[in-house]
Amino acid sequence: MASADELTFHEFEEATNLLAETPDAATTSRSDQLTPQGHVAVAVGSGGSYGAEDEVEEESDKAALLQEKQQQQQPGFWTFSYYQSFFDVDTSQVLDRIKGSLLPRPGHNFVRHHLRNRPDLYGPFWICATLAFVLAVTGNLTLVLAQRRDPSIHYSPQFHKVTVAGISIYCYAWLVPLALWGFLRWRKGVQERMGPYTFLETVCIYGYSLFVFIPMVVLWLIPVPWLQWLFGALALGLSAAGLVFTLWPVVREDTRLVATVLLSVVVLLHALLAMGCKLYFFQSLPPENVAPPPQITSLPSNIALSPTLPQSMAPS
Repeated sequence: MASADELTFHEFEEATNLLAETPDAATTSRSDQLTPQGHVAVAVGSGGSYGAEDEVEEESDKAALLQEKQQQQQPGFWTFSYYQSFFDVDTSQVLDRIKGSLLPRPGHNFVRHHLRNRPDLYGPFWICATLAFVLAVTGNLTLVLAQRRDPSIHYSPQFHKVTVAGISIYCYAWLVPLALWGFLRWRKGVQERMGPYTFLETVCIYGYSLFVFIPMVVLWLIPVPWLQWLFGALALGLSAAGLVFTLWPVVREDTRLVATVLLSVVVLLHALLAMGCKLYFFQSLPPENVAPPPQITSLPSNIALSPTLPQSMAPS
């Protein structure tokens, strides 16, 4: 029987040969990891196993951080941090959404292709503010230009138009989307297949649809009535088409009657907004702004006028 030293020597020789054949192999010679027979354990493995383990640990750390972030308490809707994300857009995104509202195409969904589940309030807020300001300014400029053409017209600044324009535009841009969103949510309970947009997405749709009215209002300064109505019809057609193409994927899941009535109401309200702006801010001058023509009073024919001489020619 061979001695223990000879057995140990043969085991190390076998391990040396195995390491020579597999350079990536690793040996473990700690006493607590010896096999039951006391042999040396040789672990053969790829050199990249350590890198794989590091990647697994890194992914687990990322998952833990993500879970911890999601568990953090969301800010309340009454705080500024809650609304900060709705204004976190850059200029290129706003310009892309404006372009999408100006060029509506069938089958091109504004929410899917431009909002991409990230609605903002920055664009709708400033579009409404700009439209209200332009309406008030152009409404006053119309009277100024009319006074230059006709000096008998009396012009006085009408600052109340700024308030009227702001209240009208902002109420339309918020209340109409709120009513539409509520109706679609109600119809979702009736038709389970319907998936309505969120309230912020609906506000964003209406806000960007009003941008086309800004150049239309500026073109209304041209004092040609039929041309003003033509510009109004073109702007209304583009804006209403964008609304219909965006809302159609949602309402088409409902009955044909409900979808037709809903889209008709949307277009009708849009037309009423455009016509209201035209008739109120670009209306004809009221009678009190026009100076009355000089009145010539005639005397009765039976009254004879006595001839009078100038004082210098009167006899002394």
